[in-house]
Amino acid sequence: MAERDIERLFEARRGQLDHRVKKDYVNNGIATIPCRISDYSDVISTYSVEGCETLNTEFTEYLKSAAEVTPTECPLVLNIIGDCLSEKEKQTIEDTIRDDFAYDLGMVEKEEKRHIQTFNLMFFGLLFGGILLWLTRVLADEPREVFFILFWFMGDTLCDYIFLTGHDLRRDRRLAGRLASIKVIFSESYKAPNYTENDINRLYSEIEKDVADTIQEDE
Repeated sequence: MAERDIERLFEARRGQLDHRVKKDYVNNGIATIPCRISDYSDVISTYSVEGCETLNTEFTEYLKSAAEVTPTECPLVLNIIGDCLSEKEKQTIEDTIRDDFAYDLGMVEKEEKRHIQTFNLMFFGLLFGGILLWLTRVLADEPREVFFILFWFMGDTLCDYIFLTGHDLRRDRRLAGRLASIKVIFSESYKAPNYTENDINRLYSEIEKDVADTIQEDE
């Protein structure tokens, strides 16, 4: 029997993420996440009290993991499938999803502001450190080493924000914004979505109004 390099075969294997995402989620530029439930507690945490509900952690993670793989330019629709909910429970679920993800978005915005402040501090510190190095170029090597350490520390922090942390925060902010604007629908059985042009225009209008309302509240 010929010897097989099975490890090389595995390394040569290619994923099919785009195909799977288009097949399972995206239709006409809208990403629909189907979620089958058997009870109200599948969505709302059993630790919640009436009037102060929070989402079930497992449900939240499912939504986030599904949304992360969908194209960032696609609005999100959540299709909750099941016949176990009252009209009051449906309204509570809609409100809680909106409020919880709006809270997540606020936390990301807060973290982003903190990092922007750090970025500005490091930027001006880097300029100041460069000036100090130039002004102290006549000093001995030992005293200048302190300035070199500070200069490279601030430069390293700045590069980390630009190429790593900043990128991650912008990605988290886009995801949180999409989830905070997610459209929730309810159905008793699963049916593959088929959005018309009117459906798409209506969804975009609702998202635009929602975003405009949050901007006005912020002002």
